Amino acid sequence: MPRVAFYPGSFDPVTNGHLDLAARACRLADRLVVAIGTHHGKTPLFSVEERRAMLEETCGPIAREAGCAFEVATFGGLVVEAAAAAGASMLIRGVRDGADFDYEMQMAGMNAAMAPAIQTVLLPAGAAVRAVNSTFVRQIAAMGGDASAFVPPSVAARLAARAAT
Repeated sequence: MPRVAFYPGSFDPVTNGHLDLAARACRLADRLVVAIGTHHGKTPLFSVEERRAMLEETCGPIAREAGCAFEVATFGGLVVEAAAAAGASMLIRGVRDGADFDYEMQMAGMNAAMAPAIQTVLLPAGAAVRAVNSTFVRQIAAMGGDASAFVPPSVAARLAARAAT
């Protein structure tokens, strides 16, 4: 049976931290499903289509190099329901610090109660990307700063183009 990892997030925008987790998830799975969560109450900087394109152009090559099948999906409901629909046996979550750990442990417990067949895998962020998060990247870009140290080059170009409009 193939090992399917489900990696959910907003990916608004895709950061180097996301790539770090995707690369390590590819070493654990035969297929990685990166899933863009949509929430009607949030107004993202990038559309779902733009985030899909960013993920395909940045994570796709990482997965191919690792020999891992890769796809991008979207979901609007519960993560565990979307993971089950994708055939996932594991849910990939990143942990940057103690606050993330506490939150993710609570979420893992709730998810395990709803979908016991899906194992949550907490992966610590690599040292080089531990401080990176999409909210900070959006704030830096919105204030005219250079976020290129925190995102892949193609994403930096998209952020710069967005800031110019």
